[in-house]
Amino acid sequence: MRRRRPERIEFDVDGGRLAAHRWPADDPGAPLVLAAHGITGNGLTWARVADHLDAAVEFVAPDLRGRAASAALDGPYGMAAHAADLVAVLDSLGARSAVLVGHSMGAFVASVAAVRYPDRVSSVVLVDGGVGFAVPPGLDIDTVLEATIGPAMRRLRMTFPSRAAYTEFWQAHPALAADWAPWIDEAMQHDLVGEAPQLRSSCRLDAVRVDGADLLTADDSRNAVRALTMPAVLLWAQRGMLDEPQGMYDESRLEQAKLDPERIRTVMVPDTNHYVIIYADRGAATVATHIRNVT
Repeated sequence: MRRRRPERIEFDVDGGRLAAHRWPADDPGAPLVLAAHGITGNGLTWARVADHLDAAVEFVAPDLRGRAASAALDGPYGMAAHAADLVAVLDSLGARSAVLVGHSMGAFVASVAAVRYPDRVSSVVLVDGGVGFAVPPGLDIDTVLEATIGPAMRRLRMTFPSRAAYTEFWQAHPALAADWAPWIDEAMQHDLVGEAPQLRSSCRLDAVRVDGADLLTADDSRNAVRALTMPAVLLWAQRGMLDEPQGMYDESRLEQAKLDPERIRTVMVPDTNHYVIIYADRGAATVATHIRNVT
């Protein structure tokens, strides 16, 4: 396996230009894979998965609108808007269809895109996301977001005196501390904008709030996985966002979700949490294997 630096490219989408990272395939006729990141991530979060794919596919990972190099793109946000952006990328590439891969929120984006544009999606790989659960009516969305992604929301309001300080902040994260690696640092640094000593995350809080509300409360987004018509697999992490024993999913929760086993397979990835399932070699290699299996 080799480490490969992606190309930086941009695509025309509704409202402006969407930035993306492209890892070319060795074979010009190789399958195309589009990857959608999590709610406060960026396209470089997929770097280690791309390394493990080792140029067997054309791998393109956008910075979704409102994040990183696509932060200047205004709304509308929400899963449908991100799905439309993925289709715009396909159009720009002249591609008829692609495998869609999504992590966390990106898994909801991939599912919604596959349901809305089924002729543009050949198969779907969901990574620790995409299966939503009902939120009791009447709850304040900020309260729900705080309960689910509270640490990430608080980070968006923080400033950092230097890039080294941002690295140290992430190195102390309980889900990443034991698996810190150069490609993780590169993804985190890609998120950082501004000037020292007032550096901050590029993620737009308005985008995160709209996207979070959508995937938590919109039936079309939460239930898209149940309407998939193409081959799909859900890879779920054994542990949670803070490396806690309870992950986002477990066998009981997935049983309650009542997924059709004929449409979507579920596979637990052992010894991973919500982050290292794509960042650490043991997780990234598994994700890459499943991508290869569906191309």
